[in-house]
Amino acid sequence: MTDSLVTDTSDRDERHLARMLRKKAVIDERIANSPNECGLLLVLTGNGKGKSSSAFGMLARAMGHGMQCGVVQFIKGRNSTGEELFLRRFPEQVRFHVMGEGFTWETQDRQRDIAAAEAAWAVSRQLLSDPSIGLVVLDELNIALKHGYLDLDQVLSDLQARPPMQHVVVTGRGAKPEMIELADTVTEMGMIKHAFQAGIKAQKGVEL
Repeated sequence: MTDSLVTDTSDRDERHLARMLRKKAVIDERIANSPNECGLLLVLTGNGKGKSSSAFGMLARAMGHGMQCGVVQFIKGRNSTGEELFLRRFPEQVRFHVMGEGFTWETQDRQRDIAAAEAAWAVSRQLLSDPSIGLVVLDELNIALKHGYLDLDQVLSDLQARPPMQHVVVTGRGAKPEMIELADTVTEMGMIKHAFQAGIKAQKGVEL
């Protein structure tokens, strides 16, 4: 290694160290100024893949900390998914409710979809009123609200009335502006590319 290259590497390392020290100071200050803990409402929306996957990743994280959890699936339901098959192994820690009857283009019956969504929300309200449950996943709730299957004001009111330390994750495309406004954290999944566009069907372990 030439002397000039050694000097350049050394300079880059020193600049990197200086940047990281400044960044650490900023982050440490923000952490020190954020001492509070409370139940969060997280919304995962957008057209890209990964909304439910992210929600169930958080659920696994909560389970790892010994938290009691609940799941209500609003649209999915005709076929078992990998997450359902796995989480049903832990009935003492996860209350898993599959309340949907399949995607709306498959059911083709709005009144039946409304009845299913209302039944799902009744179960959701039970979970949202139980302070022993630390995290609730309301999978595809945004879809039910988007199609007008549930009263938005009632849903928002019930979410606000939940126990103060309970976390809720809401998934689904087309999140209502009011849901986004109420949420503490909102992530929009953007689709850049999807295998289905190339004629590859949904597969176990990836989508199912």
